[in-house]
Amino acid sequence: MGPKGMMAIGAGLLFFGAAAPFLMILRIWETSFWLSFLAYAASISGLVIGFLGIFLYIRIHRRD
Repeated sequence: MGPKGMMAIGAGLLFFGAAAPFLMILRIWETSFWLSFLAYAASISGLVIGFLGIFLYIRIHRRD
């Protein structure tokens, strides 16, 4: 998996981490502790994976 793949996975996790609480507020999904924890964990891990992908992309394409 390259840096673009890591950025895509990170963006997907961040999107899920934002969409899940929104769907819980609209009462489309039933609110539970585990779903809230999963949304939080997806948001944090998506942020970390996305930043790692960005840093790796910059490191590969950097001009010295």
